[in-house]
Amino acid sequence: MLPRPGRLIALAVSFTAAVSIGTASGAEPALNRYDRVEVAPTKTSIYIGWVTMTMPAFVRVGGTFETSYTAKVFPYFFSNESGRLTIDMSDDMLRALDRGEGIEFKGRGISAANDERRVEGKVTPTSTTEGKIKVRVFVSKRIELIFNTTYRLNSAAPSPTGSEAGKSSK
Repeated sequence: MLPRPGRLIALAVSFTAAVSIGTASGAEPALNRYDRVEVAPTKTSIYIGWVTMTMPAFVRVGGTFETSYTAKVFPYFFSNESGRLTIDMSDDMLRALDRGEGIEFKGRGISAANDERRVEGKVTPTSTTEGKIKVRVFVSKRIELIFNTTYRLNSAAPSPTGSEAGKSSK
């Protein structure tokens, strides 16, 4: 015997309410605050020069953070490159960050010329919304670039700096 439409609707409403209450009760930390992460531009030294790396905000899709990147090499401008960067980050890893624990991650970069770069790193939270990142980019078997930078969750309010200080939002 099939349930009457009224009972089916009541059952669906009850189930939805139970799921909402279970989520709101803190049974599971809200990981959606990690959906977008901003990483500060970074720079590292190389032989007689440096490499500057910039990336727009990382966006989490499934268990992976994705973004594009631009690497500028000074004075070796002919070595500049851009491409896509992916970092594997499971829900368990995000829960560890949420508890204030450091985590190690792996990922890869693919340049516009289709060169693959292995990426490894460590994230160390300094607060609930910010932290430090150390990233190793393996350019070749012998060349490894190490970048030290910071991250901020996109939901965190930006701190006033430079010309932004004193501006009011309207």
